[in-house]
Amino acid sequence: MSPEIIRELDALNVTMNGGSTLLNVVLALVMFGVALGIKPATFVDIIKNPKSIITGIACQLVLLPALTLALIMAMGQWISPMIALGMILVASCPGGNISNFITSLSRGNSELSVSLTAFNTAVCVFTTPLNFAFWGKMYLNFAGNHYIGELPELQIPLGDIFQSIFIIMGIPLVLGILCGQYLPKVAKILRKPLQYLSIIVFIAMVIIIFTGNLDVFMKCIRYIFLVVLLHNLLALGIGFGTSTLLKLPYKDRRTITIETGIQNSGLGLVLLLNPNIFPEVGAWADNGGMLVITAWWGVWHIISGLTLAGIWRWKGRKEATEE
Repeated sequence: MSPEIIRELDALNVTMNGGSTLLNVVLALVMFGVALGIKPATFVDIIKNPKSIITGIACQLVLLPALTLALIMAMGQWISPMIALGMILVASCPGGNISNFITSLSRGNSELSVSLTAFNTAVCVFTTPLNFAFWGKMYLNFAGNHYIGELPELQIPLGDIFQSIFIIMGIPLVLGILCGQYLPKVAKILRKPLQYLSIIVFIAMVIIIFTGNLDVFMKCIRYIFLVVLLHNLLALGIGFGTSTLLKLPYKDRRTITIETGIQNSGLGLVLLLNPNIFPEVGAWADNGGMLVITAWWGVWHIISGLTLAGIWRWKGRKEATEE
């Protein structure tokens, strides 16, 4: 990919015309829907069954951002600092809201999936901004010695990020758990429609982002596709490789693989479209690379997750037939 096209990608100007507010509302509704399936006892189970839970948490909160940094360093000048920071932002987000659904399709451990979703979502108010700040600054220290060009100054308003994530994810999480506990019939009715809503609205937002910048997107689609493909394969490999190394049950390996490879890139977009967090001035004005990488992750991880689930289901049926 030529430096000129990379610069065009970073210079993408995305105007949502109120769409960012809609995305905030939808993400809150989606989080509420995810929480409908979480019982208070889930958090007790985390303590009772620690090995698989700890492995899943370590894969998502430690290994994924750390090895994302290693991948970025290996790519060198092939990616811009904004694209690199977009990859770090995605790696810092909690698991995606469809991970429980894909785990069920793949015949993984649904209870483990829900437990990991519950824990990682509950702590993402702290882990997402802190991970992005820590690994982002490490990358910029590295890039300062290797990258030729202007680098953004990473001054992250932690307070604004804490507030945004708490409102969009923390409050809906608590309300969803309470609804599931005290209004189980209502929770059962709402759960699936909210899951479908999340996928439809997120894809619509991605289309809006890309349609307004179609010429540049078509020039760099192969480049974006390859970067996200490599990053997503790394995430899936971390989950499966680590859980296999630790000899976890096969159902748990599937679950941890999916939980690590399905990231809540919708949260990443919400943060990117908040001018209080990423002001449209200075180096941050050209953060199109971050937006496009984050948006395409949200499309691709659905495709990769469903493909993986299909392979595992087919393999399970084949094994059952042979038996």
